[in-house]
Amino acid sequence: MNRPHDAVQAQIADLRDALERHNHAYYVLDAPSIPDAEYDRLFAELQALEAAHPQFDVPDSPTRRVGGAPVQAFGQVRHAAPMLSLQNAFDDAEVLAFDRRVREAAAAAGLPADTLRYCAELKFDGLAISLRYEDGRFVQGATRGDGAVGEDVTANLRTVRSIPLKLAPGAPRLLEVRGEVLMFRADFDRLNADQAARGDKPFVNPRNAAAGGLRQLDPTLTAKRRLRFFAYGLGEVSDELTLSASHAGVLDWLAGLGFPVGPLRAVCADAHALLAFYRDIASRRAALPYDIDGVVYKVDQRRWHEAIGFVARAPRFAIAHKFPAEEAVTELLDIDIQVGRTGVLTPVARLRPVFVGGVTVTNATLHNQDELERKDLLIGDMVVVRRAGDVIPEVVRAVPERRPADARRFVMPTHCPVCGSTAVREAGEAAWRCVGGLYCKAQRGQAILHFAQRRAMDIEGLGGRIVEQLVERDLIRTPADLYGLSVSTLAGLERMGDKSAANLVAAIAASRQVSLERFLFALGIRHVGEEVARVLAQSFGSLESLMAADWEGILVAKAAAQKANARARPRAEALVDVPLEGVGPEIVAALRAFLGESHNRDVMAQLLAAGVEPSPPQHTRASVAFTGVWSPGHPSEPAAQGALAGHTIVVTGTLAGMSRPEAEDLIRQHGGTASGSVSRRTHFVLAGADAGSKLAKASALGIPVIDLETMKRMIQNHDDTQS
Repeated sequence: MNRPHDAVQAQIADLRDALERHNHAYYVLDAPSIPDAEYDRLFAELQALEAAHPQFDVPDSPTRRVGGAPVQAFGQVRHAAPMLSLQNAFDDAEVLAFDRRVREAAAAAGLPADTLRYCAELKFDGLAISLRYEDGRFVQGATRGDGAVGEDVTANLRTVRSIPLKLAPGAPRLLEVRGEVLMFRADFDRLNADQAARGDKPFVNPRNAAAGGLRQLDPTLTAKRRLRFFAYGLGEVSDELTLSASHAGVLDWLAGLGFPVGPLRAVCADAHALLAFYRDIASRRAALPYDIDGVVYKVDQRRWHEAIGFVARAPRFAIAHKFPAEEAVTELLDIDIQVGRTGVLTPVARLRPVFVGGVTVTNATLHNQDELERKDLLIGDMVVVRRAGDVIPEVVRAVPERRPADARRFVMPTHCPVCGSTAVREAGEAAWRCVGGLYCKAQRGQAILHFAQRRAMDIEGLGGRIVEQLVERDLIRTPADLYGLSVSTLAGLERMGDKSAANLVAAIAASRQVSLERFLFALGIRHVGEEVARVLAQSFGSLESLMAADWEGILVAKAAAQKANARARPRAEALVDVPLEGVGPEIVAALRAFLGESHNRDVMAQLLAAGVEPSPPQHTRASVAFTGVWSPGHPSEPAAQGALAGHTIVVTGTLAGMSRPEAEDLIRQHGGTASGSVSRRTHFVLAGADAGSKLAKASALGIPVIDLETMKRMIQNHDDTQS
C-alpha cells in the first residue's frame, strides 16, 4: 500500500544525493561532472517532486540553496569556543620573532621544540563564519561578530553551495567548523556587470560584496551572490579522539568530509620555510581566482596549542603574515582635530582625493602628536598613503624631496575645538584629552549613557537610542538637563509612548537620591572607576569636601610620602600614611583637571540645583579639609567578622563566572577591602585570565596570588567554622 510513497521517497533521496555530488564536484573540486543544462533538469525534477510530496521535505535539501522566506532580523549566537583574531606580521623580522617566541614557549612547557612544525595556509580576504553540525547535518551558521557572540545567518549559509548540508559518514556527533565566506573574482565581475546593467552602484571589492551578501535578510538575495566557503579550522567537537594530532591532518580530514579547504598549504619546519612559502604565494597571488591578503602560520601540533597559550584575544601559536598594503602619493591639504566620544583629540589628515586599495581616500587618521613628529609631517607635504591591512587608510610618511617652501608644522590645540574646555596630555600618554566631559558636545551622548548606567545613577529605561534622539534634537546638553525632561517631551520620541515616558521620568526622579560614591562614578572622571569612587567617598565624606580639596597639595603630599616610605623600607622604619592610599598620582591629576574645569563645576552645580542629593557614606576613611597638607583622620576599622576581615585584596584579570565588580562586592561582604592598585599593604591578589601589570607587580613584591575558587574556599571554611 505504501510502496508508491516509498518509491517517491527513494527517488527524491537519489536526486538529492546526485545534486549534492554535482555541487561538490563543481564548487569544491572545481571539476564539473555534468553540463549545466543537465544539472538544471535534475534540480527542476526534484523541486516538482518536493512540491507534490511536502511530507518528504527536509531542511538540507539542495533546493533550499536558492533561499527561503526573508527573516525580520538576525538572532545572536554565542560561540561555544571563542572565534579568536590573529596577530599580524608585516615583515621577515616579525615572522622570525614569532618563531622564536613559539620555540621559547614550547621549551618552557617541556615540549621538544626541535620537533616543531608549522602549517602554512592562505589568508582569505572574506568573512569569518562558524558552521555547526549535529549528527552529520548542518543546523546553524554564525558570523564571527565580536569573537564571543555572532549573528545567526543559517538561512543565508544554506544558499552557499560549497557548504555541505549533510556530511559524509564518520563525522563526530557534534562538529563546529570554522572558515571563510568569500566571492571569487569572476563572480564579483559578473555581479558588478549586473549592477551596471540595472543602473545600480557597483561594489568596491569582492570582500564587501560577500559580507553584504551574507547579511541580507532575504536568503534569495544571498543565493544570487554566488558565495564560496573554505574551511580552515575547528570549534567545538564532541570527540577529539577521532581527530588528527596535526592541524594539516585536520584540514585533510575536513576535505574528506566534503568541506572545501584551501588547496595551497604546506607543512614547514622553521621560519625560513615559512618565508619561502610566503614569497611563493605572493608571486602567485594575482593568478588566484579569489583575493587573499596574506598567509597564516599555525603550529601544526594541535596538542601544543594550549601549552603555548594565548595573549588577549589572539593565540600565541598562530600569526597572519600580511602582504604589503597598496600605496599612493597625494597632498596633505590640512590637519583637523576630531574629538572622540571619550574626549580624545585625534589629528586627522585632509588629503587630496587619491584612489588606494579599491577606494577613494580623502581622510586618514594621524593618531596623535607623537606620530606627527615621528613621521615629520607638515601641512602641504606630499605624503605616502596606504590602506593598512587593506582596510584602514594611513599616512605612512612624507616625501621630503617634494616638500614645498610654504609647508607649515601643525601644533596640537590646548583647548577643545568643540567646547573650548582645556585639553591636557597626561604624563606617559600620547593622547590629548578634553576635560569638559560633562559639557563637551562631542562627549555628550557617551557622558549621559555613563551617567545613567545601572552602577552609576541607575536610570532604568534611558538607553542608547533615546539618548541619541535627545542629543540630536538638542533636548539635553548635560546630564543636569535630564531632570528637566517632561513626559510630553519624552513621549514625542520614536518608540516612546506615554507610559514609557512616564516610567522614564519616574526613574530619573528616583535617581536624585544616590550615594556619593555612585555619583562620583557617574561623573565619568577619567580613571575614576567604581572602586576609586568608593575610596574618594569614604575619604572625603561629602561632595563639598572633595570639590574644596587642594588637589595640587595632595599630589605633592602623596609624592613626599611615597619617597619617605621608599627610604624607610631598607631601615625597617614605620611607614608614613600615604594620602588617598589606592588612588595613584595619575588619578589625582585627572581629578585636578576635571574639577579645575569651570564647565564641569557648573554642571555639578546644576545637578545639585536639580535636586540630586549625593548621600555621604556611613563610614569615612579620613577627614580631608585640605589646606595643602595631608591631615589623615581616623580610618574606619575593617569589619571584625568575616573570612576576609583585615585583608586588602586587589582583583585583576577575567574571572570565570563572576564579573570584577561582583568579586569586589563579595570581598566587602566578607569583611575585606577591595583595592584598585597593588602596594606593599596588599595582602593578596585575586587573579583571573589575562591578568596584566597588577599580577606582575604582585609577583615583584612577593604578594600571594590566588584564584576565585581559593577565595571561595576561604569563605566557606570560615563559615563552616563559625556555624
